Order: sequence, then structure tokens, then C-alpha cells
Amino acid sequence: MTAHPAPATRQLASAAEASLHAPSVFNTQPWQWRIAGDTMELYADPDRQLAATDPEGRLLLLSCGTALHHARTALAATGWTSTVDRLPDPTQPTLLARLRLGHAVPADPEAQRMAAAVSRRRTDRRPFGDQPVTGQTLTKLRRFVEAEGAYLHVVPADQVPALAVSTERAAGAQQDDPAYREELDRWTNRPQWRGDGVSPETAVEPALRRVPVRDFAPEGNPGLSADGGIDKGAAYVIVFGMTDRPADLLRGGEALSALLLLATADGLATAPLSEAVEVAWTRHLLTSLLSDLGEPYIAVRLGYPLDHEPLPPQARRSPAEIIRIER
Repeated sequence: MTAHPAPATRQLASAAEASLHAPSVFNTQPWQWRIAGDTMELYADPDRQLAATDPEGRLLLLSCGTALHHARTALAATGWTSTVDRLPDPTQPTLLARLRLGHAVPADPEAQRMAAAVSRRRTDRRPFGDQPVTGQTLTKLRRFVEAEGAYLHVVPADQVPALAVSTERAAGAQQDDPAYREELDRWTNRPQWRGDGVSPETAVEPALRRVPVRDFAPEGNPGLSADGGIDKGAAYVIVFGMTDRPADLLRGGEALSALLLLATADGLATAPLSEAVEVAWTRHLLTSLLSDLGEPYIAVRLGYPLDHEPLPPQARRSPAEIIRIER
């Protein structure tokens, strides 16, 4: 006879499955979950760290933070409290968080809206249209980012050229690095059964944009057209924190998840832009946009798409690969 999991385990397993939709650098999905009773532990998967693109593991921690927030959002949306102990054991550096299920409460309506956006959210590399993102919308996004322990800098129009230059120079430096090119090739030519990586179907053709978009199909045919748009109405924001310590980077990922899910729920398209933070000296340029008040974690492009055709689905790993349930 097969034993059925306890209610707490079922709730946590469902939350962990929601986290499979979380965004991650190159869609590496560098996390693992371990569930035992009413407790769920989040582990980083160092084998999925990008040695050339992310040598310090900053983006790995951000990625794991997005998975943690996705799981927390799923629990809140179904009416469960939870407590999180981040980096609970210094002797286990890959153990990033220990989440304990609390008790049943009325479901959080905003969490329900965000949870409904989990499966709809996509990184949209296509150009955005002329309709501007309102200041009221950006203020709401900032509140949610700050509630997760990070900060949001809205890039003013006179700083957008500096963001563009930083991104372009970082991309140029990376293209001059054979190790980066090999890494990009490996993660954009993944067998379908692996359920990870960036498919050329989701890449966009190179075109003039206010801020460049990474070319994920340098040797092939990108699946998305730029359609002549230049992101005229797009808003650019930078998620940042006070330090680049692991705990702050993890929270930065949680804040990024909150930003992306809320934006999606409110009808915006989103696209993280990480090139400028992947190269140390261009990351310093972004720090100057923050008036040297913090450490930039990632930039994000927000806006209303010109093309309303559904985006191709992003590859996802199977729950069995990522979630381990202790019986």
C-alpha cells in the first residue's frame, strides 16, 4: 500500500512545484527542494552555476530567491502562513532557506493575483510599445520590492543612455570571452528532454533598442521578431540592495520575483536585463546610477508589448528532478 503524504507535505510540495516556473539566469533553474513534514529546505545547485557568466554566484542566489518567493506566494494564495529562516546553517553554504508551514488563514487577495500570474509570466524579449508605464504603477511595484527587503531604482530618462552603454559594453566584453561564448552555446542548445536553457524560439532578432537585448541565438535563427519597435514606452528599473552578501542577494531575488509577478498580474510585460551586472566594471557603472547608495542586483525592462501573440513556453525541469520528499 502506498502511503499518502500528510496535508502539510502536500501543501509544501504544491508550493515547490509553483517555484518551478521561477525565472533564472539562462533558465538554469539552479535550486533543489527537500521536504520533511511541515518543513521545506531550499538548496542552491552549484553544478548549475554559470562559471563564465556568473563566477561569483550572484545571479545564482538571485535565481534561488525567485524560487523561494514563488513558493511563499503559492502558500499565501492558498491561505497558509509560513516562516522563513534564511541561510540557517553556516556549515551548509548551499542551504539557502528553511521554510516552515504555519497555520491556515484567509487567503491574501494580492498573493492570489500574483500566484495566478506564475504560469503566465514570461521573459518577453520583444519590443514594447509607446504606451508609458505610469508613475502610480511604478510606485506600487516599489512598495512590493521594498516589502521583500530590497530597493527599486526607476531609471530616469536621462540615465537610460548610461544603462544602454553599460549593457552594450558588457555584452561586447562577454563576446570577446571564449568561455562565455561556449557557455552561451551550451545553454541555448539544450536537448528538449532536459527542460532547461534558453530556446532559440524565445530569442529575439537583433535590432536597435533603447537598451540592447541579449542575443540568445548568435549562430541561429531567433524565433521572435523585433517588429521595428524600440521600446519607446518602456520603463527601466534596477533592483538593488545595500550589500552583495548572500542573504541580501537572496532577498534581492525574492524582490525580483515580487516585481515580475505583480507586473504580470497588472498587465505588463517584463524582461530582466542582467548583462551589465555580470561584468564587474559595468556593474560599477550601474552603481553610479544609484548615486553609490547600494549594490545593483539586476535591471528589468517593463512595458506594454506591441505583439500580443502568446510567447513560446519556456522549458521547465520535472518536479522529480528538483523536489525530494522525505517519507
